Amino acid sequence: MGIILGVIFHFIGGFASGSFYMPYKKVKGWSWETFWIVGGLFSWLIVPPIAAYLTIPGFGTIISEAPSAVIGTTFFMGLLWGIGGLTYGLGVRYLGVSLGSSIILGLCSLFGAIIPSIYYQFNPTEGKDTFHDLITTPWGQLVLLGLFICIVGIVISGKAGGMKDKELGGAEVDASGSEFKLAKGLFLAVVSGVLSACFSFGIEAGSSMGAVANDIWKAAHPDQGEFLFKNNVIFVVILWGGLTTNFIWCMILNFRNKTFSDYTNKKTPLINNYVLSAIGGTMWFLQFFFYGMGESKLGNGASSWILHMSFIILVANMWGLLLREWKGVSKKTSRTIIIGIATIILSVIVVGYGNSLKP
Repeated sequence: MGIILGVIFHFIGGFASGSFYMPYKKVKGWSWETFWIVGGLFSWLIVPPIAAYLTIPGFGTIISEAPSAVIGTTFFMGLLWGIGGLTYGLGVRYLGVSLGSSIILGLCSLFGAIIPSIYYQFNPTEGKDTFHDLITTPWGQLVLLGLFICIVGIVISGKAGGMKDKELGGAEVDASGSEFKLAKGLFLAVVSGVLSACFSFGIEAGSSMGAVANDIWKAAHPDQGEFLFKNNVIFVVILWGGLTTNFIWCMILNFRNKTFSDYTNKKTPLINNYVLSAIGGTMWFLQFFFYGMGESKLGNGASSWILHMSFIILVANMWGLLLREWKGVSKKTSRTIIIGIATIILSVIVVGYGNSLKP
C-alpha cells in the first residue's frame, strides 16, 4: 500500500510541475522576468514556510539548531538549483512545454540519479548507494541501462526539435505562440537539466533536519511509519537559495529591459496577472510538497527521483499536445518526438524495475 501511495503522490506532484507554466501563458502585458519573480515569491518564499508551519510544529527551531554546515550546503544546492529553475523557465519559453520539459527533465533524471552515487563513492554513508554498487550489482546495472536509454531519448527528442525548426523555417513563434529558438533553447535545457538535479542533492544535504522532524513525529505517533512531511523543513532552506538566484537575475532583467513598470502598469490586467502568477508559483511548489510525501513512501533513491520526473514529462507533453505545439509539422517529425518521449518513459520503467530488484 505504501508503494501505491508513493506512486500516487509522485503523480500529483508531477501533474503540478508539468502544469505550472499554464497560468503564466495567460498573463498579459508583462515581461517574462516580471511574472517569473512574482510567481517565484510564492514558490520559494511564501508557500514553503506555510506548508512547513502546517505540517511540522517548531520547524523554525529545527532550522535554527541545525549545524551551519548543513544549512550552508543545503542553501548552496538551492542556489545551483535556482539557476536550473531559472533556465527551465527560459528553456520552456524557447522550446515549448513538450520538447523543453522532455529534454530538461530527462537530463535532470539522469544527473539526479547518478551523481549522488558518485558522491557517496568518495564519502561513504550508511544506507546510501555508491557508484560501485551501481556497476557491480544486477539492479545497479539495470539502473545504468535505464539512464543510457534516457540519453538516447533526449537525443531523439532534440532531433525532433531540429526537424521542427527546419520545417517552421526558423519561425520565431510556433502554433502555440511559443518563441521557438532551437539553439538557445537546447543550451538552456542542458544547463537546466544538470543544475535542476541539485534539488535532489539539497534534500540529501539537509536530510539531518528531516530526520529530526521525523523523530519528533514518530515519538508522538508510535508505530505509524515514517513522517510524510519530514522534507518540508528541508524545502524551506533549499528554496531560500532558489529565491536568491532568481530574484537577482529577474531584477537585473527588469533593470536592463526597463520593465519595473510592469508591476504597476494599469494598462495591463494587474489583478489577473498577479493571481495567475501566484497560482503558477504555488503549483510549482506543490511538486516538492508531493515529492516529499512520495519519497517518504518510496525512499529517496534513483527510483523515487526518476518516477517523479517521468510523471512531469508525461503531463508536460500532454499539455504540449493540447496547446498544439507540434501543429504544422510533418508526420515524420511527429513520429520522431513521440518516439523520443516514449524512449524517455521506457528509461524510467527500466530504472524503476532495476530499483525494485534492490535487496
